[in-house]
Amino acid sequence: MEQHKTSMTALVSAFARAFHAKNDYPLIFNDALAYEIIGEEQYQQIAQNMLTGLPFFSAGESVTLNSDEAALKWIVQTQLAPTPLARARYCEDMLQNAIQLGCTQYVILGAGLDTFAFRHSELLEKISVYELDHPATHAFKQERIQQLGWNMPDNYQLVPINFVSTSLPEVLSIANYQQNQRSFFSWLGVLYYLDQQTIANTLTDIATISAQGSSIMFDYPNEQLFTCSTKRVQSMLGMAHATGEPMKSCFAYHDLEAMLEMSGFLLYEHLSTSDIEKRFFQGRDDHLHAFETVEYALAVKY
Repeated sequence: MEQHKTSMTALVSAFARAFHAKNDYPLIFNDALAYEIIGEEQYQQIAQNMLTGLPFFSAGESVTLNSDEAALKWIVQTQLAPTPLARARYCEDMLQNAIQLGCTQYVILGAGLDTFAFRHSELLEKISVYELDHPATHAFKQERIQQLGWNMPDNYQLVPINFVSTSLPEVLSIANYQQNQRSFFSWLGVLYYLDQQTIANTLTDIATISAQGSSIMFDYPNEQLFTCSTKRVQSMLGMAHATGEPMKSCFAYHDLEAMLEMSGFLLYEHLSTSDIEKRFFQGRDDHLHAFETVEYALAVKY
């Protein structure tokens, strides 16, 4: 991303969560604060940009959209929302389990405009939360928090980092992260944009500074990402490239499992696309369905 520009993927992900909370039922993931953190101006700007891009998203699709409202809902539900909603729900469900098992630290890698610390202030009596992301994204978020008058919890830190050039252990050490305490790491919507060596190095760094029994949850693109002919997968790749954040990596299951083990983790649970569909989308009568080529992994430090 550009040095002084908020990540567009972070904004669009927050927009998708906000739209879902305002317009959909039943809710897969309730982020009622997402709208507030991005603000009305950004919300409307992203909505208008999506409507302008309707021919891009709908090319070759047989859909009947007789209003801007219907068109925006179709774009959000088919293209933008499925992965941010389901991965956040799964992640926070797994975090709750980890807290019950003694986790005292939650590290959010590539936090974007995550609102967990403000939606679950009661949990910050039990855990410390470290949000790591690019300084420009943090600057935007800090400004919004101040404008909204939200109180910054004592156990909550925004930790600036460049994942490619900065040492994760060093950054967390400065932030007073405790290596001897069991931790839960989330790494959502990030692996797509990093090369495989950077991903492997980061996993090794996380294992190095994690107490035994710590865990990490992330979503990742499977090996079909760059060859899948499904329209919305092609649209996802095209949109990422157009915003200056092109996708770089994908993994076969066994390669991912091997990389985790070499880094010091054991794969505890894996959700395929069909697993995600059954767990989070089954029975819906709208356009929300699990995204092709996207899978989830939960791994534990051994």
